[in-house]
Amino acid sequence: MAPLSAPYLGKDLLGLEELSREQIQGILDTAEPFKEISERAIKKVPVLRGKTIVNAFFENSTRTRISFEFAEKRLSADTVNISTTGSSVQKGETLVDTARNLEAMRIDMVVIRHGASGAARFLAERIASNVINAGDGRHEHPTQGLLDLLTIRDRMGRIEGLKVCIVGDVQHSRVARSNIWGLRKLGAEVAVCGPLTLLPRDVGELGVTVFRRIEEAIEWAEVLNVL
Repeated sequence: MAPLSAPYLGKDLLGLEELSREQIQGILDTAEPFKEISERAIKKVPVLRGKTIVNAFFENSTRTRISFEFAEKRLSADTVNISTTGSSVQKGETLVDTARNLEAMRIDMVVIRHGASGAARFLAERIASNVINAGDGRHEHPTQGLLDLLTIRDRMGRIEGLKVCIVGDVQHSRVARSNIWGLRKLGAEVAVCGPLTLLPRDVGELGVTVFRRIEEAIEWAEVLNVL
């Protein structure tokens, strides 16, 4: 019998599609006890002390970038933030050149957000440092997906067997794709709701139920995830 959860020991976190059910549950189980850190008077633990993390955001971001920086600092990591504006990318330096220059300074991890689908994997295959995907094109946003999964599990007590409907612009949402992969792997029944123009053409291949009317989705679902 497979364990209920397994520690995630992979080099990179690029998407939920490639993770097993046990790995996803392992990440959620690991995250659970860290939530109370934010309630402490001193919001800091030495888990990542001595590690250097580069936040490379080549798309505009507020919530994701700040969330990563808060988490890194509360885990005692040293952080460096770079963006397209004010970096050598504006002068034509490639993504790999930027990362390799940083890696020469002995960094440990790169958190990357990029407008091109597959950018995180492209980088991960070319540098030795760990890579976390903070959103790449329309591909995936795995950390947001994991946060949604943890929130649903906390509020509902389970994910297995839940009916969850994702409502809105699924076509252009990398978060929706991560949620679909994660929810289905953890045993939820997943639906999407929106006009056909906002649903991907391959939606039928994702193993989800499709609703056109929000009233039908509300009647069916136990959880609504509104994009």
